[in-house]
Amino acid sequence: MRLRGKKGTREFLEEQKDLVVLDPGAHKGNWRSFFGNGKPIHAELGMGKGQFIATMSVKHPDVNFIGVDRYDELIRRASLKADALSREAFGRRPDNLALVRHNVEYLTDMFADGEVDRIYLNFSDPWPKKKHIRRRLTHPRFLDMYVKVLGGRGEIHFKTDSAELFEYSLNTFSDHGFRLRNITFNLHRDGAHPDHVMTEYEQKFVEQGKPIYRLEALVGGH
Repeated sequence: MRLRGKKGTREFLEEQKDLVVLDPGAHKGNWRSFFGNGKPIHAELGMGKGQFIATMSVKHPDVNFIGVDRYDELIRRASLKADALSREAFGRRPDNLALVRHNVEYLTDMFADGEVDRIYLNFSDPWPKKKHIRRRLTHPRFLDMYVKVLGGRGEIHFKTDSAELFEYSLNTFSDHGFRLRNITFNLHRDGAHPDHVMTEYEQKFVEQGKPIYRLEALVGGH
């Protein structure tokens, strides 16, 4: 997703130093120091407008969350949403959330080996053309990076509305030796699942009656 940025967006982001990270490589290996605690770190790769990661940070204060996207305007929107949700819930700015501008292609430049405990892949671009398969976030080259930043153990939670991408991902996860659990081909078949936080895309798809595919991949049999 790419949105036209508003004037002054970069300046706005530079002022949000407690929430927005524009140079994540400077924190590689030290993200727990950034948060000031030893809580688990969960990262959403391709957070879009930030509804999922912002809501998760409010619902789970015992976890540090990092939302990653490459576009300034999406980070701006996510920061406004996160700030509003946290102030409504706790009366303060979020202290267990970082919104990072970074390209997932270079994930290992921002995370040290074993620094992340869980990865969320929510409605990633399916890249349906065969010539673009390497860009899929469940392509083996990305899975190799996930294994590194997870330290050979951890979880990948994957949701998509694309049957083709889901089938492809089932195969790539299995070929990588990940153990799969909680596989569903229609997550909200009986209505919005009460235990799952939805993204903006997900809400739209559910309203349209589209099935949502989901699985959890366990790295290292953990």
